[in-house]
Amino acid sequence: MAEGSRRAFVCGHPIAHSRSPMIHGYWLEKLGLHGSYERIDVAPDAFPAFLESIGRNGFAGGNITIPHKEVAFRIVEKRDPDAEAIGAVNTIWFDTEGRLCGGNTDAYGFAANLDDEVPQWAEGRKAVVLGAGGAARAVIHALKQRGYDDIRLVNRSRPRAEELAGRFRPGVSAHGWEAVAGLLGDADLVVNTSSLGMKGAPALEVDLEPLPAHAVVADIVYVPLETKLLKAARARGLATAEGLGMLLHQAVPGFERWFGRRPTVSESLRKRIVADVEAPI
Repeated sequence: MAEGSRRAFVCGHPIAHSRSPMIHGYWLEKLGLHGSYERIDVAPDAFPAFLESIGRNGFAGGNITIPHKEVAFRIVEKRDPDAEAIGAVNTIWFDTEGRLCGGNTDAYGFAANLDDEVPQWAEGRKAVVLGAGGAARAVIHALKQRGYDDIRLVNRSRPRAEELAGRFRPGVSAHGWEAVAGLLGDADLVVNTSSLGMKGAPALEVDLEPLPAHAVVADIVYVPLETKLLKAARARGLATAEGLGMLLHQAVPGFERWFGRRPTVSESLRKRIVADVEAPI
């Protein structure tokens, strides 16, 4: 590797599906930087030792994905406010004192994507969030940061929704799936944070008819790019935001930390990733 080059990575288990190397590799090439971004499969029992070794192995940092985000949250020496609020770490780096730091860029990525695709979303105050997993934490955090004060969290398991709502109260309420229709009538934004609608998963069945005409519908799923939810929203003439943009934007802060340059999410990058998403297997 060339002198002065830096190394970063994405690790998870499994990890072969990750498109992060394609995103960061594109930016390294476009910015003319010497460096590498590697995909590393790390089993859960080996993760703590892996994290402890990254500095010795020449890495400036990396991305952490499923199933390691919450373990990374516990291991890092210092966490940024977003990671503290969300309770998970997806980006790590070393500070000037050599401490391993952890952040979470998912909330940033979600909001930045909507800013690009449907800027009017920021005028809203009422949101319906579908799903109560890890992604919902980041979305709720982003919504609260941007002034949403009536967030209705919907999940098939209401106790799980109650637990997550309790983490982010005030302004977040928990509901069972049967309540969806009654929650949409005055909503400014609907976000699917679940895996429903993802390729290979059951479809997300939601009747969007009660939504007001100004409402925005977002889906964090990006395989397929147009989910059944987004197709139904567009058929109603509603503004939409698909999940690929969130993936692209959440990668920006990490790249800047490891390689010292802030990249941009361009149309040419998006087209490259879309081509990969839509390529026949």
